[in-house]
Amino acid sequence: MTMTVHVDVVSAEESIFSGLAEFVVLPGQAGELGILPGHMPLMTTIKPGAVRLKLPQQDQEELIFVAGGVLEVQPGLVTVLADTAIRGKDLDEAKALDAKRKAEEAMTDRSAELDYARAQAELAEAVAQLSAIQKLRRK
Repeated sequence: MTMTVHVDVVSAEESIFSGLAEFVVLPGQAGELGILPGHMPLMTTIKPGAVRLKLPQQDQEELIFVAGGVLEVQPGLVTVLADTAIRGKDLDEAKALDAKRKAEEAMTDRSAELDYARAQAELAEAVAQLSAIQKLRRK
């Protein structure tokens, strides 16, 4: 029998995923994190990027894009509280490319440091979304 852990991925708008997974991989602040059943308790922030879930009796991983948030790991439970979460199949490449272009334009106009910092964050999110789309296409 395959070992599993219960995973919840939620955003402010909705619950994106709730179910069992053999493992979870996601972008932590210090690098990519891999969570297997029995992982020690952990709480950390996460960066924009792809959450990959290996579901029991499925060959392909489930992909969910998150735009930052918090990860909590407890015995038998992994919770991803995302600022924004989008199912891989719902990602829109044209929208992400447009967001990337707008963020790059905003970064060239350095009228205010706050706007520059926001543009950097939006650029990082758009690039992470495009990366998630590319990962989804490779599967």
